Amino acid sequence: MNKGNLTYFVALIFLLLVAFLIFSEQRKEKNSGIENVSVQEAKEMIETGDVFVLDVRTPDEFNSSHIKGATLIPLSNAFGSNLSSDSLLKARIDEVPKEKILVYCRTGRRSDTAGKMLVNAGYSQVYNMVGGIIAWTDAGYQVVSSEDTESEGSHN
Repeated sequence: MNKGNLTYFVALIFLLLVAFLIFSEQRKEKNSGIENVSVQEAKEMIETGDVFVLDVRTPDEFNSSHIKGATLIPLSNAFGSNLSSDSLLKARIDEVPKEKILVYCRTGRRSDTAGKMLVNAGYSQVYNMVGGIIAWTDAGYQVVSSEDTESEGSHN
């Protein structure tokens, strides 16, 4: 084998190894019971109306902006929040219906943790919105604030 062929052979082996690692990581995510979805896929799920939208951020984050129709159950006391432990997802998990669940947070990290918690509690259709509400707003999708929701209710 000459030096040129050896270089191509090593490159091919490297590419196959990278492809294998990517494939095995994707299988691991699928097997965890959580499926990562893009904001576009999340928006489609919401538009069809067959998904429970769970926001796991803090009340302050939720009040400043959230996806319309989302239910707030914080994952943890992040960013200076001082909620009691009985206000958090671990204690309130039975409030989440046993149906298709779309979980989101600010960037997707807390929602991934919340999704794993839901799967461990027996939920089977759990979707993590990758990139969180930041990706949602970056895509140009609408959000509402608690002030918007309150003013809508006062006009009826």
